[in-house]
Amino acid sequence: MTYIEEYARAVLSGEIVACHRIKQVYRMLLDKMDNPVGDWVFDEDAANRPIEFIERFCKQSQGKMGTPLKLMLFQKAKLQAVFGFVHKETGNRQYTEVLDIRGRKNGKTTENSAVSIYGLVGDNEGSPEIYFIATALDQAKKGFTEAWNMVRQSPDLQKHIKKRQSDLYFPYNMGYIKALASNSNSLDGLNGHIIIIDELAAIKNRDIYDLMKQSMSSRHQPLLNTITTNGFVRDNIFDSQYEYACNLLDGKVSNDRFLPFIYELDDRDEWDKEECWIKANPGLGVIKSIDTLRENVQKAKDDPSFKPTVMVKDFNMKENSASAWLTWNEIENKTKFDFKKMGFRYAIGGFDAADTTDLNSAKALCMRPNDPNIYLRSMYWMPEDVLNQMTQDGNRRERDNAPYLLWERKGLLRTYPGNKVDKHVFLDWFKELRDDEDLYTLYIGYDPWHIDDSLLREFQLEFGKDTMIPVRQGPATMSQPLKELKADLKAQRIIHNGNPIDMWNLSNAEIKADINGNIQLVKGMDNRKRIDGVVSLACGYIVLKDKWDEYTNLI
Repeated sequence: MTYIEEYARAVLSGEIVACHRIKQVYRMLLDKMDNPVGDWVFDEDAANRPIEFIERFCKQSQGKMGTPLKLMLFQKAKLQAVFGFVHKETGNRQYTEVLDIRGRKNGKTTENSAVSIYGLVGDNEGSPEIYFIATALDQAKKGFTEAWNMVRQSPDLQKHIKKRQSDLYFPYNMGYIKALASNSNSLDGLNGHIIIIDELAAIKNRDIYDLMKQSMSSRHQPLLNTITTNGFVRDNIFDSQYEYACNLLDGKVSNDRFLPFIYELDDRDEWDKEECWIKANPGLGVIKSIDTLRENVQKAKDDPSFKPTVMVKDFNMKENSASAWLTWNEIENKTKFDFKKMGFRYAIGGFDAADTTDLNSAKALCMRPNDPNIYLRSMYWMPEDVLNQMTQDGNRRERDNAPYLLWERKGLLRTYPGNKVDKHVFLDWFKELRDDEDLYTLYIGYDPWHIDDSLLREFQLEFGKDTMIPVRQGPATMSQPLKELKADLKAQRIIHNGNPIDMWNLSNAEIKADINGNIQLVKGMDNRKRIDGVVSLACGYIVLKDKWDEYTNLI
């Protein structure tokens, strides 16, 4: 059995506790081994080569100095995945870029250093250039210095690898290992074979990443290896790479040369659950001290100002910034129903009104006796002028990279004449449900920010003076209901009937957390990602929970 299979089976069976993202990548790797795609195959000899080299020649430079370096199972599985999938004819590696996100003190520097030595000596590359890159030179030198210390502790390596003023030199293939900083003036003209970017989350712009990736274009099997924890710099190259990795694992993008390993908590509320800590810390108990982590967590409980550091650096949670709210498994629900045959008589409503050209959304939440599920009826609106712009002069480019025109044809989206949607569409829709479908809306949750008193009075005259419930969008109102809504989505209790606009909005939803773990919905930096459908759902869900006894007694 390969290390990939051993680790994957332990992870997928629950023998080793792992997060959703790690389960995704190892499920994918197992499938690639069992069902090769295209020209890529798994070569076990190639997969084992770096592991055998590292454990034979690389020696500990800390702790029990001079003893053989022993890799943990999760490290061996990763190395097999990175080096073992090759082209069936050329033997060149499939994966040219690896993103590895794990908590601090889980062996990143040691692993990087060992891989750099293997890349220099054992990777069959002529004149290999191996670079450690970080924001500051001192950070980059950590991996470089560790590599040199490993060489010094190994009699076999010390015979052949020479320390020069600024690099480690291997005369047999004229290759070298060197540390560089992202602010260095000597980054142009590099011809990288293996480039190790340390702590990507600390890099404020993507120029260094782009430059390093382009520097490898003439190599036959380059490897851009990024190992990092999360960080406090937001909307940077780390966030971009993290989002790309998640999209790849969720099947939203395809790239057979990019391999992500994301060790993180599945939920912020797991931070004080010791059995969950290994999700973000695969080396816990062997490489990383569990006692030290316990002390850090306790200090974070006692001192809230320390909690962000623990959340970010030990558990890879984004702090005081937006982060993805739901996984695709939580969003996707394949249950389908015929609304007209369900016998619904009463609903709880919710709606979100846009400023001008944004998406507008309304929801009716319905339940049945002795059925724990919540069934959704949705409608969306956009200005007619916005959709017309998509077809002017033969231009079929979709706004927001979303198929609005298709959704309109399917009746999932309605247009309103002009360049903005009149907010009376919400009132008309709830009246339509009542008059045409015999579905009466008892209460309607709404964000009061965009609703004037005149429209509010019209709603009250039509449905009753106590019908309209304002739902403020701050963490005090939203935090606990959002956590409950997420739990219901995960339990497949929110039945959206496969509505593609609902699912798209849910996949775009991000949350922002304060230092106390209170959360609220926020719009991401990408303005094309609409979450109006999530806001309308949250408004309705909050009112449903608040009026639960009254509603369930009535149905």
